Amino acid sequence: MQLLVANNKERIKELEAELKKTKYNKATQGHIGLVKAKIAVLKEKDAQRSSKKTGQSDHGYSVRKSGDASVILLGFPSAGKSTLLNKLTGAESEVGAYAFTTLSVVPGVMEYKQAKIQILDVPGIVSGAATGKGRGKEVLAVIRNADLVLLVVDVTQPGQYHAILKEVKETGVRLNKEKPQVWIKKTGYGGINIGKTVALDMDDDTMKKILRQFRINNADVLIRSKIDVDDFIDCIEGHKKYLPAIHCVTKSDLASATDLRKIMKKVDAHIAISAHTGKNITKLQDLIFSSLRFIRIYMKEPRKEADMVEPMIIQAGSTIGGVCIKTHKEFVKKFKFARVWGPSAKFPGQKLHLKHKLLDGDILELHLR
Repeated sequence: MQLLVANNKERIKELEAELKKTKYNKATQGHIGLVKAKIAVLKEKDAQRSSKKTGQSDHGYSVRKSGDASVILLGFPSAGKSTLLNKLTGAESEVGAYAFTTLSVVPGVMEYKQAKIQILDVPGIVSGAATGKGRGKEVLAVIRNADLVLLVVDVTQPGQYHAILKEVKETGVRLNKEKPQVWIKKTGYGGINIGKTVALDMDDDTMKKILRQFRINNADVLIRSKIDVDDFIDCIEGHKKYLPAIHCVTKSDLASATDLRKIMKKVDAHIAISAHTGKNITKLQDLIFSSLRFIRIYMKEPRKEADMVEPMIIQAGSTIGGVCIKTHKEFVKKFKFARVWGPSAKFPGQKLHLKHKLLDGDILELHLR
């Protein structure tokens, strides 16, 4: 088994080296797609073998979600995550000016604009985290249960940014990307049939080669999003997680204004903060709130006034059914109808059902059996 894993890793390195020296153009498109597919298949086999191994797990990495949403602070050791957590939430995460201070997941709650947002400070990741270095697999696994990733980059070490992105990508998480509208339905015969509603730079022959590399020889494929080879491979594998992310530069007080602007551009930063001085902490809280796409719903009991003091916080696009589930697991079964006053209703008190999408500021009255 160990020999097979070693051979796989060597083969992956060879294929990655081949990719680096191959220039992309129409002539090499198919070859590059095939090489990337081979790498993905080999990595998938390694991941499956790894998951079958029985090993001890650190219960500190298992965190129960609470509040209206969960945000993970992700960065290298000593990037200032613990200090930032304390500023955002008041949680007592141990702070030290040395690496690996945080040894388990430390949760805190940020209360902002009537929302309760869980903030998770996880151990700092290191290069090679996705393959298990520095307990990286456990740390990165926490991301998949989060609603938002706060990427924390030390202003004195901007090179951490691309290393973090690499590790996150290796664990199957895609940041600030919409899940492509691609449907692949395997069939028993007929070969591979590809339908598209958008123009792609990738030709059908390349897609067919990639599918066959995954042992898919008969399938109907429908593509409604602009995708590239990497996106297509992600869709075939089918277990990627798509999450919003905020790129945050910390310790901004340690850089000059000119250097800070250059670093922010280099790491595509949305904001620069200093937890030490408190600079831009409120702006970061507002950015977290808006990135989670929260809306406020005011609940009303029949024949009573609506509670306009404490709204229910839900995410944009949520339905009446979603509110029922969040309120009580039995409410969907007992649901008769709802009445809505506000932006999503055609008229005050409109009678609506579970699939109706709510908007910010709606007043919702549930009628149950």
